[in-house]
Amino acid sequence: MTSLTDTPARPTHYKQELHRGVGSFSSFAAGFSFVSILTTVFQLFGLGFGFGGAAFFWTWPLVFVGQLLVALNFAQLASRWPISGAIFQWSSRLAGTTFGWFTGWVMIIAQTLTVAVAAIAMQAVLPAIWAGFQMVGGPDADPTLTSATGARNAILLGVILLVVTTTVNIISVRVMARVTSVGVFIEIIGVAALVAALFFLPERSPLVVFTTEGAAPSTEPYIWAWLASSLMAAYVLVGFDSASELAEETHSPRKTTPKTIIRAVVVSGLGGALLIVAALVAAPSLTDGSLATGGISYVLTERLGPIIGRLLLITVAIAVFACTIAVQTAGSRMVFSMARERALPFWRTLSKVSPRTGTPVAASVVVGVGAVIALAVNYDQSAIFTALSSLCIAMLYLAYLGVTVPLLIQRIKLGKTGFAAGVDEDGKKLFSLGRWGIPINALAVIFQIGMFVNLAWPRPEIYDLTGETWWLQYSAILFIAVTFIVGAVVHARNHGRDGKIQLAHLPETHTNPIPVQAPISTQTDDAVAVTSA
Repeated sequence: MTSLTDTPARPTHYKQELHRGVGSFSSFAAGFSFVSILTTVFQLFGLGFGFGGAAFFWTWPLVFVGQLLVALNFAQLASRWPISGAIFQWSSRLAGTTFGWFTGWVMIIAQTLTVAVAAIAMQAVLPAIWAGFQMVGGPDADPTLTSATGARNAILLGVILLVVTTTVNIISVRVMARVTSVGVFIEIIGVAALVAALFFLPERSPLVVFTTEGAAPSTEPYIWAWLASSLMAAYVLVGFDSASELAEETHSPRKTTPKTIIRAVVVSGLGGALLIVAALVAAPSLTDGSLATGGISYVLTERLGPIIGRLLLITVAIAVFACTIAVQTAGSRMVFSMARERALPFWRTLSKVSPRTGTPVAASVVVGVGAVIALAVNYDQSAIFTALSSLCIAMLYLAYLGVTVPLLIQRIKLGKTGFAAGVDEDGKKLFSLGRWGIPINALAVIFQIGMFVNLAWPRPEIYDLTGETWWLQYSAILFIAVTFIVGAVVHARNHGRDGKIQLAHLPETHTNPIPVQAPISTQTDDAVAVTSA
């Protein structure tokens, strides 16, 4: 075992290895595609409505405002530390590299699970376009995601999709950016067309959102069903930080990335709200159970007819494809960033960037394979969709807390002095929350803690649809605990073998038009004050 004194010196700066092929729209597309309201709302609309009825809509503005607070904090950090593996890097620079490592570790697991969940979203779309896509059990089998045949078919479609997205991810960052941008363009058009078409075919007033019509009957207070229904909004409105994951591949990242992070949340929030209300207004019935089982796909085919409905569903399939690529890209950059710091096993391989394509090939493959494994081990689990969805988002919220909590502590320490002043690539002041930093940051932390508890809560209707397996019901808590235990072993092994993680210093202002980083100094396990960054 290598001793700390024998550990080779770390480089004090990072070489520009990733290719800068991401422009302003592509940066926005990365965040918007991860959120992907067509993918995620279509996936979980039926679940949310099934729990809370029409009033489940109000979980959307609650989560939207909460996540916008988080995004504002991320935007400020993105302008100062534009670097791949943003969540890991930001957390490490705010609270020390040990704390940051565990934040990054949780983020890698969460992103890998999210890739798997995004991929199986095809099951909510393709069988509705053509029954032949229901390959398990045949065209007449139940295609709903919570059925045995639907869940197994979702895994099959998901694995096929992951093979394609992994290939796209390793070909070229420019190819990835173009595919994502085209997908986002089509998705925005698709959302606008869907909302307009459904609002022109009303069955009831938008005021229906003030009722609980369609909610599953229950003897418990409605608030518990409403909180369970918030899984949909919580699942949709995450991933806006993906724009920061591509900072080293983005032109003028200090100027571009903060704007695209906020823009991704705002556009997704407004578009998603309109889509939910439009579906509730146009649904043929809210009480016959069809909306809870069929979701928005059922509304489209029933209200717009099989031809137009299927054409619009094709835009949803494209959105699912772009979403899966975006999530996998973000995950691969997190793996690459941590491997570059020698913080992961096989770091030499995982940190390699292809000189021809400018992409971290091994990191992309690892995330893709990890997502396939997550699907394969759940082949006979009918709750795979709801369980993985809730688990991956709970872990994302936990990773986000690994940034916002130490950031709040730093803000309080700095008091009125705040962040050091800096400028972007155009010489303009960096994005800042100014005097609103502490209250916005504090509210974001409170919201995140509440949502994490809500998402990880051991509801049998989320984690164990049969209600007969206790460890499935508590699988979120158990899985997160195992994640930290395994992480502790991996971190201890790397610490003993390669020494403490040392990060290159990133100035809080633009100093060079090409490299993101400057070879100024190194940082170790001690927390780094914001003013000295």
